Amino acid sequence: MRGWGLSALLLLSATAQAHVSSNGFLVARVEGREVSGSLELAVRDVELAIGVDANRDGKVTWGELRAAERRLDEYLVQHVGLSARGRACPMTLKPLQVSERVDGTYVWLPFSAACPVEVEQLDLRYAVLEDIDPSHRGLLSLTAGTITQTAVLGGKSTASSLQVHSPARWRAFQEYLSAGIWHIWSGIDHLLFLVSLLLPAVLLRRKGHWEPVPQARPALISILKVVTAFTLAHSITLTLAALDLVRLPTRLTESVIAASIIVAALNNIFPVVTEGRARIAFAFGLLHGFGFASVLAEMGLPHGARLVSLLAFNLGIETGQLAVVFAIMPLVYAARASVFYRRAFLPWGSAAIASLALVWLVQRAFLPTG
Repeated sequence: MRGWGLSALLLLSATAQAHVSSNGFLVARVEGREVSGSLELAVRDVELAIGVDANRDGKVTWGELRAAERRLDEYLVQHVGLSARGRACPMTLKPLQVSERVDGTYVWLPFSAACPVEVEQLDLRYAVLEDIDPSHRGLLSLTAGTITQTAVLGGKSTASSLQVHSPARWRAFQEYLSAGIWHIWSGIDHLLFLVSLLLPAVLLRRKGHWEPVPQARPALISILKVVTAFTLAHSITLTLAALDLVRLPTRLTESVIAASIIVAALNNIFPVVTEGRARIAFAFGLLHGFGFASVLAEMGLPHGARLVSLLAFNLGIETGQLAVVFAIMPLVYAARASVFYRRAFLPWGSAAIASLALVWLVQRAFLPTG
């Protein structure tokens, strides 16, 4: 019963969206003293920010969005700011529209801003959902002439400054490295797939039962095989997709990612593949790479730094991934010999993961986004 309770807790605590990360999108173009562009926020984030679901039925309608438009404008003006040489560039928001992304419906707000001086350095303040959801980030794409650069806004530092005509040489590397780390930490589906494959890495399957590995070396080798296979596979498809050489429909990719978690988790309960989990990691890792690429596509690759940015994003993913592995595996190794780990934590934890992934699969494959 405690196992089913764990499954229910996971299901109730998750939003069951494509990823648990919350992202807004800020597109800006600088021309002389003028800055124009758009802001995009998920409808679910707008609800968190100002509460637009007037009848509290769990659904936000177009009428409710229009009724709350003035409050949303006021909120954004207070939480998003532009300035040049320390002087504010007042923003004017135009009528809202809606747009569709893989993880649901977004509010799209065009804006314009007039700066009192020529914009050579643009200072941005992005504090959307700062006190409500600290995980929220704003993905910026800034264009000036033929130069496009990106930045990840929000988090502990809500302010950022960018030289619009001469971006810092290593800024793109730092931004994309940070974005890669943040994506793997906030993309719970990718982590659950990897964790599902690593949980039995400290065990051996003998005569129909799980037994603890006698020494650390076999466990370490198993872990390295799984992580290396997953890394190699998603690096291949991430690169192909980022360079526009191969593309897959996002709905298909996200659905198969959810299915991969189910397969990996159920294999812990009803073991079919016990010695070749690295092959599972590689096969499904190819699909996870397309999932990583969807986030990279939203950010875009800056001209003149495409390969550097791609490398940095991939390194960020690996850094975040290894940090999780190094944090979890010593604990798992220490607990491997306990009956609780082998007969309760492994099967029931895997069942909880599979249950959550099943909800994701149904949502991604069969339900409309929204």
